Amino acid sequence: MSFNISLSGINAANSALNVTSNNIANVNTTGFKESRAEFADVFNSTGYGLSSTAIGSGARLSTVAQQFSQGNIDNTGRSLDLAVAGEGFFTLSMNGERVYSRAGNFQTDSNGYVVNPQGARLQVFSPNADGTGFEAGQLTDLRLLTTDSAPRPTSNVELAFTLPANAAQPIVTPFDPADSKSYNNSTGGVTVYDSLGVSHTQTSYFVKTANPNEWQVYNYVDGVGVGTPTTLQFSNNGALVSPANGEIPFDPFTPLTGAGQLSMTLDITGSTQYGENFSLRNTAQDGYASGKLNEISISEEGVVFARYSNGVDTALGQVALTSFNNPQGLKNQGSNLWTETFASGSPRTGAPDSSDFGQIQAGALEASTVDLTQQLVNMITAQRNFQANAQMLSTQNEVTQAVINIR
Repeated sequence: MSFNISLSGINAANSALNVTSNNIANVNTTGFKESRAEFADVFNSTGYGLSSTAIGSGARLSTVAQQFSQGNIDNTGRSLDLAVAGEGFFTLSMNGERVYSRAGNFQTDSNGYVVNPQGARLQVFSPNADGTGFEAGQLTDLRLLTTDSAPRPTSNVELAFTLPANAAQPIVTPFDPADSKSYNNSTGGVTVYDSLGVSHTQTSYFVKTANPNEWQVYNYVDGVGVGTPTTLQFSNNGALVSPANGEIPFDPFTPLTGAGQLSMTLDITGSTQYGENFSLRNTAQDGYASGKLNEISISEEGVVFARYSNGVDTALGQVALTSFNNPQGLKNQGSNLWTETFASGSPRTGAPDSSDFGQIQAGALEASTVDLTQQLVNMITAQRNFQANAQMLSTQNEVTQAVINIR
Protein backbone atom coordinates (compact mmCIF):
# COMPACT_ATOMS: atom_id res chain seq x y z
CA MET A 1 0.00 0.00 0.00
CA SER A 2 2.71 2.47 1.00
CA PHE A 3 4.60 1.75 -2.23
CA ASN A 4 1.51 2.71 -4.23
CA ILE A 5 1.11 5.93 -2.26
CA SER A 6 4.69 6.99 -3.00
CA LEU A 7 4.29 5.91 -6.60
CA SER A 8 1.19 8.10 -6.95
CA GLY A 9 3.21 11.01 -5.56
CA ILE A 10 5.96 10.39 -8.09
CA ASN A 11 3.40 10.28 -10.90
CA ALA A 12 1.85 13.52 -9.67
CA ALA A 13 5.25 15.23 -9.49
CA ASN A 14 6.06 13.95 -12.97
CA SER A 15 2.76 15.37 -14.29
CA ALA A 16 3.60 18.73 -12.71
CA LEU A 17 7.01 18.65 -14.39
CA ASN A 18 5.36 17.84 -17.74
CA VAL A 19 2.96 20.78 -17.42
CA THR A 20 5.78 23.11 -16.37
CA SER A 21 7.95 21.84 -19.23
CA ASN A 22 5.16 22.54 -21.73
CA ASN A 23 4.69 26.04 -20.35
CA ILE A 24 8.41 26.81 -20.59
CA ALA A 25 8.57 25.43 -24.13
CA ASN A 26 5.80 27.89 -25.14
CA VAL A 27 7.20 30.95 -23.42
CA ASN A 28 7.52 32.68 -26.83
CA THR A 29 4.38 31.23 -28.46
CA THR A 30 2.01 33.98 -29.59
CA GLY A 31 -1.31 33.88 -27.75
CA PHE A 32 -0.33 30.86 -25.64
CA LYS A 33 -2.15 30.45 -22.32
CA GLU A 34 -0.21 28.73 -19.57
CA SER A 35 -1.62 25.66 -17.86
CA ARG A 36 -1.64 24.65 -14.22
CA ALA A 37 -1.56 21.11 -12.90
CA GLU A 38 -4.22 20.65 -10.23
CA PHE A 39 -4.20 17.61 -7.93
CA ALA A 40 -6.62 15.79 -5.66
CA ASP A 41 -6.02 13.30 -2.87
CA VAL A 42 -7.02 9.64 -3.20
CA PHE A 43 -8.94 8.17 -0.30
CA ASN A 44 -10.03 4.56 -0.63
CA SER A 45 -12.91 3.57 1.62
CA THR A 46 -14.48 0.26 2.49
CA GLY A 47 -17.80 -0.30 4.16
CA TYR A 48 -20.20 2.49 5.00
CA GLY A 49 -17.94 4.77 7.00
CA LEU A 50 -14.41 5.95 7.45
CA SER A 51 -12.36 5.45 10.55
CA SER A 52 -10.80 8.52 12.12
CA THR A 53 -7.49 6.70 11.76
CA ALA A 54 -7.91 5.96 8.04
CA ILE A 55 -4.93 6.89 5.86
CA GLY A 56 -5.22 8.29 2.36
CA SER A 57 -4.07 6.41 -0.71
CA GLY A 58 -1.97 9.09 -2.36
CA ALA A 59 -2.53 11.81 -4.96
CA ARG A 60 -3.80 11.99 -8.51
CA LEU A 61 -3.83 14.56 -11.29
CA SER A 62 -7.29 16.13 -11.13
CA THR A 63 -7.07 18.42 -14.17
CA VAL A 64 -4.74 20.53 -16.26
CA ALA A 65 -6.42 23.92 -16.08
CA GLN A 66 -5.74 26.52 -18.78
CA GLN A 67 -5.26 30.02 -17.40
CA PHE A 68 -6.96 32.51 -19.72
CA SER A 69 -5.39 35.67 -18.34
CA GLN A 70 -4.48 38.68 -20.48
CA GLY A 71 -1.03 38.50 -22.04
CA ASN A 72 1.22 41.45 -22.71
CA ILE A 73 0.57 43.19 -26.03
CA ASP A 74 3.72 43.78 -28.06
CA ASN A 75 3.71 46.20 -30.99
CA THR A 76 4.92 44.81 -34.31
CA GLY A 77 3.88 47.50 -36.79
CA ARG A 78 2.47 44.89 -39.19
CA SER A 79 -1.09 45.70 -40.21
CA LEU A 80 -2.37 42.10 -40.16
CA ASP A 81 -0.98 41.38 -36.69
CA LEU A 82 -3.95 41.65 -34.30
CA ALA A 83 -4.27 41.42 -30.54
CA VAL A 84 -7.36 41.28 -28.33
CA ALA A 85 -7.14 43.60 -25.35
CA GLY A 86 -9.77 42.08 -23.08
CA GLU A 87 -12.19 39.19 -23.40
CA GLY A 88 -12.91 37.17 -26.50
CA PHE A 89 -11.33 34.89 -29.07
CA PHE A 90 -10.76 35.41 -32.77
CA THR A 91 -13.34 33.39 -34.69
CA LEU A 92 -11.88 31.21 -37.45
CA SER A 93 -13.12 28.70 -39.99
CA MET A 94 -10.94 25.62 -40.53
CA ASN A 95 -12.34 23.72 -43.52
CA GLY A 96 -15.84 24.68 -42.42
CA GLU A 97 -15.28 23.88 -38.72
CA ARG A 98 -15.49 26.78 -36.27
CA VAL A 99 -12.32 27.17 -34.18
CA TYR A 100 -11.11 29.93 -31.86
CA SER A 101 -7.76 31.52 -31.11
CA ARG A 102 -6.04 34.33 -29.22
CA ALA A 103 -3.11 34.35 -31.66
CA GLY A 104 -3.54 37.14 -34.19
CA ASN A 105 -0.53 36.51 -36.45
CA PHE A 106 -2.57 36.58 -39.66
CA GLN A 107 -1.50 36.68 -43.28
CA THR A 108 -3.11 36.40 -46.71
CA ASP A 109 -3.25 33.25 -48.80
CA SER A 110 -2.99 33.00 -52.59
CA ASN A 111 -6.67 33.92 -52.96
CA GLY A 112 -6.51 37.00 -50.74
CA TYR A 113 -8.21 35.44 -47.71
CA VAL A 114 -6.88 36.40 -44.28
CA VAL A 115 -5.70 33.21 -42.58
CA ASN A 116 -3.64 32.07 -39.60
CA PRO A 117 -0.45 30.00 -40.16
CA GLN A 118 -2.55 26.80 -40.27
CA GLY A 119 -4.81 28.18 -43.02
CA ALA A 120 -7.90 28.84 -40.88
CA ARG A 121 -9.80 31.86 -42.25
CA LEU A 122 -10.58 34.86 -40.06
CA GLN A 123 -14.31 35.47 -39.68
CA VAL A 124 -15.89 38.92 -39.90
CA PHE A 125 -19.36 40.43 -39.95
CA SER A 126 -20.11 41.32 -43.56
CA PRO A 127 -20.97 44.96 -44.47
CA ASN A 128 -24.56 45.99 -45.10
CA ALA A 129 -25.63 46.49 -48.69
CA ASP A 130 -25.83 50.26 -48.14
CA GLY A 131 -22.44 50.37 -46.43
CA THR A 132 -23.80 51.94 -43.23
CA GLY A 133 -23.09 49.05 -40.86
CA PHE A 134 -22.57 45.31 -40.59
CA GLU A 135 -24.77 42.22 -40.63
CA ALA A 136 -24.52 41.15 -36.96
CA GLY A 137 -25.75 37.62 -37.59
CA GLN A 138 -23.83 36.88 -40.76
CA LEU A 139 -20.20 35.70 -40.60
CA THR A 140 -18.02 35.49 -43.66
CA ASP A 141 -14.37 34.92 -44.54
CA LEU A 142 -12.33 38.12 -44.61
CA ARG A 143 -10.94 38.66 -48.08
CA LEU A 144 -8.78 41.63 -48.97
CA LEU A 145 -9.71 43.44 -52.17
CA THR A 146 -6.99 43.83 -54.77
CA THR A 147 -9.11 45.67 -57.36
CA ASP A 148 -9.06 49.42 -57.88
CA SER A 149 -11.53 51.68 -56.14
CA ALA A 150 -14.20 52.81 -58.61
CA PRO A 151 -14.32 56.52 -59.50
CA ARG A 152 -17.15 58.80 -58.49
CA PRO A 153 -18.44 61.54 -60.80
CA THR A 154 -18.66 65.04 -59.38
CA SER A 155 -22.16 66.16 -58.56
CA ASN A 156 -21.48 69.16 -56.34
CA VAL A 157 -18.87 71.92 -56.51
CA GLU A 158 -18.43 74.25 -53.55
CA LEU A 159 -16.98 77.74 -53.86
CA ALA A 160 -16.55 80.30 -51.09
CA PHE A 161 -15.28 83.66 -52.32
CA THR A 162 -15.28 87.36 -51.56
CA LEU A 163 -15.92 89.76 -54.42
CA PRO A 164 -14.54 93.32 -54.23
CA ALA A 165 -17.24 95.80 -53.27
CA ASN A 166 -15.60 98.67 -55.17
CA ALA A 167 -15.26 96.80 -58.49
CA ALA A 168 -16.17 98.55 -61.75
CA GLN A 169 -17.62 97.06 -64.92
CA PRO A 170 -15.09 95.44 -67.25
CA ILE A 171 -13.84 97.71 -70.01
CA VAL A 172 -14.48 95.05 -72.67
CA THR A 173 -17.91 93.71 -73.59
CA PRO A 174 -19.39 91.23 -74.24
CA PHE A 175 -17.89 88.59 -71.96
CA ASP A 176 -15.22 86.38 -73.50
CA PRO A 177 -13.37 83.84 -71.31
CA ALA A 178 -10.34 84.25 -73.58
CA ASP A 179 -10.13 88.00 -72.83
CA SER A 180 -9.26 88.81 -69.21
CA LYS A 181 -10.47 92.40 -69.73
CA SER A 182 -14.05 91.19 -70.21
CA TYR A 183 -14.40 89.89 -66.65
CA ASN A 184 -13.29 91.00 -63.20
CA ASN A 185 -12.17 87.76 -61.56
CA SER A 186 -12.14 83.98 -62.02
CA THR A 187 -11.68 80.94 -59.81
CA GLY A 188 -8.72 79.68 -61.78
CA GLY A 189 -10.20 76.21 -62.24
CA VAL A 190 -11.53 73.43 -60.00
CA THR A 191 -10.74 69.81 -60.92
CA VAL A 192 -13.89 67.71 -61.33
CA TYR A 193 -14.31 64.06 -62.41
CA ASP A 194 -16.57 62.21 -64.81
CA SER A 195 -17.97 58.69 -64.37
CA LEU A 196 -14.76 57.15 -65.74
CA GLY A 197 -12.60 59.04 -63.28
CA VAL A 198 -11.16 61.38 -65.91
CA SER A 199 -10.48 64.88 -64.63
CA HIS A 200 -11.93 68.08 -66.09
CA THR A 201 -11.54 71.73 -65.20
CA GLN A 202 -14.49 73.79 -64.02
CA THR A 203 -14.00 77.56 -64.02
CA SER A 204 -16.28 80.37 -62.83
CA TYR A 205 -15.90 83.94 -64.19
CA PHE A 206 -17.31 86.94 -62.33
CA VAL A 207 -18.49 90.06 -64.18
CA LYS A 208 -19.63 93.23 -62.38
CA THR A 209 -22.87 94.73 -63.74
CA ALA A 210 -23.96 98.34 -63.81
CA ASN A 211 -26.28 97.73 -60.83
CA PRO A 212 -24.95 98.14 -57.28
CA ASN A 213 -24.15 94.90 -55.44
CA GLU A 214 -24.86 92.84 -58.55
CA TRP A 215 -22.65 90.42 -60.46
CA GLN A 216 -22.97 87.81 -63.14
CA VAL A 217 -21.18 84.46 -62.98
CA TYR A 218 -20.35 82.42 -66.09
CA ASN A 219 -19.57 78.73 -65.58
CA TYR A 220 -17.43 76.63 -67.92
CA VAL A 221 -16.12 73.06 -68.01
CA ASP A 222 -13.07 72.47 -70.22
CA GLY A 223 -13.78 75.79 -71.92
CA VAL A 224 -17.40 74.88 -72.71
CA GLY A 225 -20.22 76.92 -71.15
CA VAL A 226 -22.56 74.95 -68.91
CA GLY A 227 -25.64 77.11 -68.73
CA THR A 228 -26.52 80.77 -69.06
CA PRO A 229 -24.95 83.41 -66.81
CA THR A 230 -26.44 83.60 -63.34
CA THR A 231 -27.05 86.88 -61.53
CA LEU A 232 -25.58 87.24 -58.04
CA GLN A 233 -26.99 89.85 -55.70
CA PHE A 234 -25.59 90.97 -52.35
CA SER A 235 -27.11 93.04 -49.57
CA ASN A 236 -25.67 96.38 -48.51
CA ASN A 237 -23.95 94.42 -45.74
CA GLY A 238 -22.16 92.20 -48.26
CA ALA A 239 -24.19 89.03 -47.66
CA LEU A 240 -25.36 86.86 -50.55
CA VAL A 241 -29.05 87.46 -51.30
CA SER A 242 -29.57 85.76 -54.66
CA PRO A 243 -29.67 82.92 -55.45
CA ALA A 244 -31.48 82.48 -52.14
CA ASN A 245 -30.34 78.89 -51.58
CA GLY A 246 -26.83 79.60 -52.77
CA GLU A 247 -27.03 76.92 -55.47
CA ILE A 248 -26.53 77.27 -59.23
CA PRO A 249 -27.41 74.21 -61.36
CA PHE A 250 -25.20 73.55 -64.39
CA ASP A 251 -26.49 72.32 -67.72
CA PRO A 252 -25.40 68.68 -68.33
CA PHE A 253 -21.90 68.39 -69.74
CA THR A 254 -21.02 65.46 -71.99
CA PRO A 255 -17.32 64.58 -71.79
CA LEU A 256 -15.43 63.41 -74.87
CA THR A 257 -14.03 60.47 -72.89
CA GLY A 258 -17.09 58.27 -73.39
CA ALA A 259 -18.27 58.86 -69.83
CA GLY A 260 -21.85 59.60 -68.93
CA GLN A 261 -23.25 63.11 -68.72
CA LEU A 262 -21.80 65.21 -65.93
CA SER A 263 -24.60 66.93 -64.01
CA MET A 264 -23.31 69.30 -61.35
CA THR A 265 -24.51 71.99 -58.99
CA LEU A 266 -22.41 74.96 -57.89
CA ASP A 267 -22.85 75.79 -54.20
CA ILE A 268 -21.68 79.32 -53.32
CA THR A 269 -23.26 79.48 -49.87
CA GLY A 270 -21.30 81.80 -47.58
CA SER A 271 -19.84 83.91 -50.39
CA THR A 272 -19.68 87.66 -49.73
CA GLN A 273 -18.95 91.05 -51.25
CA TYR A 274 -16.49 92.98 -49.08
CA GLY A 275 -13.49 95.26 -49.33
CA GLU A 276 -11.39 95.96 -52.38
CA ASN A 277 -9.81 92.59 -53.29
CA PHE A 278 -11.07 89.32 -54.69
CA SER A 279 -10.46 86.31 -52.46
CA LEU A 280 -11.17 82.65 -53.15
CA ARG A 281 -11.51 81.23 -49.64
CA ASN A 282 -12.45 77.62 -50.37
CA THR A 283 -12.95 75.16 -53.20
CA ALA A 284 -14.27 71.62 -52.86
CA GLN A 285 -16.02 68.96 -54.93
CA ASP A 286 -17.36 65.49 -54.15
CA GLY A 287 -15.96 63.43 -57.02
CA TYR A 288 -12.77 61.41 -57.26
CA ALA A 289 -10.74 59.35 -59.71
CA SER A 290 -10.17 55.61 -59.44
CA GLY A 291 -7.73 54.60 -56.71
CA LYS A 292 -5.07 52.00 -56.03
CA LEU A 293 -5.06 50.04 -52.79
CA ASN A 294 -2.55 51.67 -50.44
CA GLU A 295 -3.00 49.82 -47.17
CA ILE A 296 -5.28 47.82 -44.92
CA SER A 297 -6.08 49.28 -41.51
CA ILE A 298 -8.15 47.94 -38.62
CA SER A 299 -9.83 50.07 -35.95
CA GLU A 300 -10.26 49.31 -32.23
CA GLU A 301 -13.83 48.24 -33.05
CA GLY A 302 -12.40 45.65 -35.43
CA VAL A 303 -13.55 47.37 -38.63
CA VAL A 304 -11.26 46.40 -41.51
CA PHE A 305 -10.73 49.27 -43.96
CA ALA A 306 -9.17 49.21 -47.41
CA ARG A 307 -7.56 52.62 -47.93
CA TYR A 308 -7.09 53.78 -51.53
CA SER A 309 -4.91 56.41 -53.17
CA ASN A 310 -7.97 58.52 -54.03
CA GLY A 311 -8.78 58.97 -50.33
CA VAL A 312 -11.63 56.43 -50.27
CA ASP A 313 -11.91 54.09 -47.27
CA THR A 314 -13.95 50.95 -47.91
CA ALA A 315 -15.10 48.78 -44.99
CA LEU A 316 -14.48 45.12 -45.80
CA GLY A 317 -15.96 43.72 -42.59
CA GLN A 318 -15.82 43.79 -38.80
CA VAL A 319 -13.74 41.23 -36.92
CA ALA A 320 -15.97 38.84 -34.96
CA LEU A 321 -15.00 37.92 -31.40
CA THR A 322 -16.41 34.97 -29.47
CA SER A 323 -16.52 34.39 -25.73
CA PHE A 324 -17.58 31.47 -23.52
CA ASN A 325 -19.01 31.20 -20.02
CA ASN A 326 -16.25 28.73 -19.11
CA PRO A 327 -13.14 29.19 -21.29
CA GLN A 328 -11.33 26.50 -19.26
CA GLY A 329 -13.80 24.03 -20.73
CA LEU A 330 -12.52 24.62 -24.27
CA LYS A 331 -10.71 21.77 -25.95
CA ASN A 332 -7.14 22.62 -26.89
CA GLN A 333 -6.49 21.50 -30.46
CA GLY A 334 -2.89 22.69 -30.59
CA SER A 335 -1.52 25.34 -32.95
CA ASN A 336 -3.11 28.04 -30.73
CA LEU A 337 -6.60 26.76 -31.58
CA TRP A 338 -9.53 25.77 -29.36
CA THR A 339 -12.91 24.25 -30.05
CA GLU A 340 -16.05 24.44 -27.96
CA THR A 341 -17.23 21.61 -25.72
CA PHE A 342 -20.24 21.00 -23.54
CA ALA A 343 -18.19 22.18 -20.56
CA SER A 344 -17.28 25.50 -22.20
CA GLY A 345 -20.88 26.46 -22.81
CA SER A 346 -22.35 27.86 -26.00
CA PRO A 347 -20.33 30.49 -27.87
CA ARG A 348 -21.42 34.14 -27.85
CA THR A 349 -20.23 36.08 -30.89
CA GLY A 350 -20.20 39.86 -31.09
CA ALA A 351 -18.35 42.97 -32.21
CA PRO A 352 -15.14 44.15 -30.51
CA ASP A 353 -15.46 46.96 -27.95
CA SER A 354 -19.10 46.08 -27.26
CA SER A 355 -20.71 44.29 -24.33
CA ASP A 356 -17.92 42.37 -22.54
CA PHE A 357 -15.77 41.94 -25.64
CA GLY A 358 -12.31 43.49 -25.71
CA GLN A 359 -10.82 45.91 -28.21
CA ILE A 360 -8.79 45.02 -31.27
CA GLN A 361 -5.26 46.40 -31.41
CA ALA A 362 -3.80 46.31 -34.90
CA GLY A 363 -0.08 46.09 -35.52
CA ALA A 364 0.44 44.11 -32.30
CA LEU A 365 0.43 40.56 -30.95
CA GLU A 366 -0.54 39.12 -27.58
CA ALA A 367 2.45 37.46 -25.94
CA SER A 368 2.42 34.15 -24.09
CA THR A 369 1.12 34.40 -20.53
CA VAL A 370 3.93 32.16 -19.23
CA ASP A 371 5.94 33.78 -16.42
CA LEU A 372 9.33 32.11 -16.86
CA THR A 373 10.49 32.91 -13.33
CA GLN A 374 7.38 31.37 -11.80
CA GLN A 375 7.75 28.29 -14.00
CA LEU A 376 11.33 27.78 -12.84
CA VAL A 377 10.13 27.94 -9.24
CA ASN A 378 7.40 25.41 -10.09
CA MET A 379 10.03 23.17 -11.66
CA ILE A 380 12.14 23.22 -8.49
CA THR A 381 9.08 22.50 -6.36
CA ALA A 382 8.05 19.54 -8.53
CA GLN A 383 11.62 18.26 -8.52
CA ARG A 384 11.77 18.34 -4.72
CA ASN A 385 8.40 16.62 -4.59
CA PHE A 386 9.65 13.92 -6.93
CA GLN A 387 12.81 13.43 -4.89
CA ALA A 388 10.87 13.25 -1.62
CA ASN A 389 8.50 10.58 -2.95
CA ALA A 390 11.44 8.65 -4.38
CA GLN A 391 13.09 8.81 -0.99
CA MET A 392 9.87 7.43 0.55
CA LEU A 393 10.07 4.48 -1.83
CA SER A 394 13.67 3.90 -0.80
CA THR A 395 12.77 4.08 2.89
CA GLN A 396 9.83 1.72 2.48
CA ASN A 397 12.05 -0.69 0.60
CA GLU A 398 14.56 -0.65 3.45
CA VAL A 399 11.78 -1.29 6.00
CA THR A 400 10.40 -4.14 3.93
CA GLN A 401 13.86 -5.62 3.50
CA ALA A 402 14.45 -5.41 7.25
CA VAL A 403 11.21 -7.29 7.90
CA ILE A 404 12.15 -9.98 5.37
CA ASN A 405 15.56 -10.40 7.00
CA ILE A 406 14.08 -11.09 10.46
CA ARG A 407 14.91 -14.63 11.48
